[in-house]
Amino acid sequence: MRDHTKLTAFLKADELALEVYRITRSFPQEEMYALKSQIRRAAVSVPSNIVEGCSREGEKEFVRFLDIAFGSLRELSYQVSLSNRLGYLSPTDYQSIAPLLTETEKVLGSLIRKIRSS
Repeated sequence: MRDHTKLTAFLKADELALEVYRITRSFPQEEMYALKSQIRRAAVSVPSNIVEGCSREGEKEFVRFLDIAFGSLRELSYQVSLSNRLGYLSPTDYQSIAPLLTETEKVLGSLIRKIRSS
């Protein structure tokens, strides 16, 4: 069993989830059960799937959960972009989360490639 707290991918994903909760607090009330909820679920899915993958014994299962986390991360990236274009995010909030999304994608993608190549 792996210790997820030692994975940079998990630490970045966890930081991202916290930032998503912070920036979505100001979304319009009518988005409470729509885009706001979707964004938060996708954000929590990323570190959650990394944690679950770490609890699996085989590399194949581990990578499967990392792939799911990566899919949620791409979904989140689109949802954040959409929120920005709809005017739900302030320029400051968008500028704070966009680089974090990119960095998390790079780190998680690199981890997936590293495990697949070994």
